[in-house]
Amino acid sequence: MNPTIELLKSHRSIRKFADRPVSRELLEELIRAGQAAATSSHVQACSVIHVKNPEKRAAIADYAGGQGYVASCGAFLVFCADMKRPTEAAERTGARVVRGMTEHLLVATVDTALMAQNVAVAAESEGLGICYIGGIRNDPRAVSDLLELPQHVYPVFGMCLGYPAHDPDVKPRLPVEAILKEDRYTDDREWVEAFDDTMHAYYRSRKGGPKDSTWSQNLTPLFDTKLRPHMREFLVERGFEMK
Repeated sequence: MNPTIELLKSHRSIRKFADRPVSRELLEELIRAGQAAATSSHVQACSVIHVKNPEKRAAIADYAGGQGYVASCGAFLVFCADMKRPTEAAERTGARVVRGMTEHLLVATVDTALMAQNVAVAAESEGLGICYIGGIRNDPRAVSDLLELPQHVYPVFGMCLGYPAHDPDVKPRLPVEAILKEDRYTDDREWVEAFDDTMHAYYRSRKGGPKDSTWSQNLTPLFDTKLRPHMREFLVERGFEMK
């Protein structure tokens, strides 16, 4: 495979970082690479907050469930779905803007994810490590207040960036046969069962500390409770009424 594909397949989440800053010049290049991602109708519905203030970083680490690497990484970014900028731009042309559509929420969230993944790959190509921080959605109101986010903007996730201070294993992924289906949706239970065996072996031998679990068992906390039930009310408050 070519170097780009090999880089993509070598991704690991990095949670220990060297005490070395990420230069502003490199950060701007990574954001430019992020901006080159596909964007629905050229809306570019994403803004990125570079959180430099140590107190704000420490607060976000706490909001995210005590993830200390938010405070210790070389750079911390919060990727925000932003429908404020494009709707106001359209409004200034005289358009009678309709806000709060479900499609607006989807477009902004997808744009944000695409941009962030470009940033992640660009960062890894420069020798940096990254870790997505979905935990900021544990308390999105507090994060929004801290970062002074306006209406029609919401924080989708954070991203730690920095020079790795550990070398974790690459975590296995489901077999391609479970993901790539032809012409119709087909049952993939046999591939999931095989993957559970793969993940059990991985967890028993991984560098970061062994545990006795499978992929399916690890999914339990995501589905046996109502996960972040505050998100719908929060999004409506932010102007994403989902009409």
